[in-house]
Order: sequence, then C-alpha cells, then structure tokens
Amino acid sequence: MFNNPQKSPPKEFALDRIRFVKKVVVGSINPQAPFSDGEHDKQIDLLNRCLNDYPKGKIIARDVSVATFQVGEHQMTMQKTVYHIGFERKPHWI
Repeated sequence: MFNNPQKSPPKEFALDRIRFVKKVVVGSINPQAPFSDGEHDKQIDLLNRCLNDYPKGKIIARDVSVATFQVGEHQMTMQKTVYHIGFERKPHWI
C-alpha cells in the first residue's frame, strides 16, 4: 500500500477527537453594512489558515444563508456561509 516504508500511513480523521470548533463566516447578508473585497479576503485568509496551519482543522459542517432584498427597482441577493472547523486541540494562534 505504501511505497516508502519510512513513512507512516496518514492519521484517520475522527469526530470523537475534536476538542475545539471554530466558526468562520464568509460573506454577509446584512444590506445595511457594506461588505468590501478586503473584508472578504480577510475571511478567506482565516478559513485557509484554519485548514492549512498547524494544527490543521477539518470542515465538519457548513451553514449557508441566502437573502434577497428589494432595493428600489433592483433586486439584490446576498450569501453568507459559516464553516465549522474542528480541531483536535485549540490552535495557539486563535
């Protein structure tokens, strides 16, 4: 199964090992609060850090909210996604 005998097999992910959950929000459904590209980039950077830095987290759930608003003659649709990132222990950088 493994070509290199020095490498150990990857550790299996199990929900019972999760001791800390971080909610990361990407997007907004509040039409009263302007949402900039900079804010969106910060949210994505936090999500990427949770998934790539040590200790690595795993997405264990995702909630998607969509809202449609009528602004004058225009219809506006906004979306917010909340990612629940599970960690085996709380990262020191949070």
